[in-house]
Amino acid sequence: MAVSQQWVLVEMVQAFYEAPAYHLILEGILILWIIRLIFSKTYKLQERSDLTEKEKEELIEEWHPEPLVPPVSKDHPALNYNIVTGPPSHTIIVNGKECINFASFNFLGLLDNERVKAAALASLRKYGVGTCGPRGFYGTFDVHLELEERLAKFMRTEEAILYSYGFATIASAIPAYSKRGDIVFVDEAACFAIQKGLQASRSSIKYFKHNDMKDLERLLKEQEVEDQKNPRKARVTRRFIVAEGLYMNTGDICPLPQLVELKYKYKVRIFLEVC
Repeated sequence: MAVSQQWVLVEMVQAFYEAPAYHLILEGILILWIIRLIFSKTYKLQERSDLTEKEKEELIEEWHPEPLVPPVSKDHPALNYNIVTGPPSHTIIVNGKECINFASFNFLGLLDNERVKAAALASLRKYGVGTCGPRGFYGTFDVHLELEERLAKFMRTEEAILYSYGFATIASAIPAYSKRGDIVFVDEAACFAIQKGLQASRSSIKYFKHNDMKDLERLLKEQEVEDQKNPRKARVTRRFIVAEGLYMNTGDICPLPQLVELKYKYKVRIFLEVC
């Protein structure tokens, strides 16, 4: 046993002589640093002296808090409201002056339609006035099912679904169908609701120039070439075109006949946002 221990000690000494110089220097520095940490004195934080009541009162009197917001004059534009009277139709009365309304989504002028007004009054008399919200929370009414059936017949589709909010329609419809790995061709002038839907879908996004069907077809051709290189992946990849019927950001109408033509030519699906 003593011989084995002696042999281990000899090996350690031999390894010490064979070790590189920088190893020995580094180990020496580490050893000295550990010794210094062990024997160094610990320092206590200086105890805070308690203030007397008089000193506290003096500090409170001397303290002047800064205002949370800068002072605003009474004639600031934010404090002088523009008062609107009457319905927000194509023309609007602002501060008693008739103006052209450029800040409305009433593109079709339905707010002034007498049939719409009469139907709204009839609904108020039958269902009353209350809060609105998702059907899953507030329940499905007979008018919901009736409108969905009429919309499906008008659009010549099997079924239709109603949303309680136009923004939520396209923002939730896109990620419901387009998933990670799918490809979406989007008009570069797409509205904010479409952008949020695209973010939620986590799909591969390719933008084409606004209402430029040639640029869209260029992207579709490039994708067709890519699909030919990897047909196995192409079989499981869905492709969509996203456009607006009437663009919120530009006021332009999309060339729907050309979109439908490209849809059938390159076998893609179309999301058309028209709210």
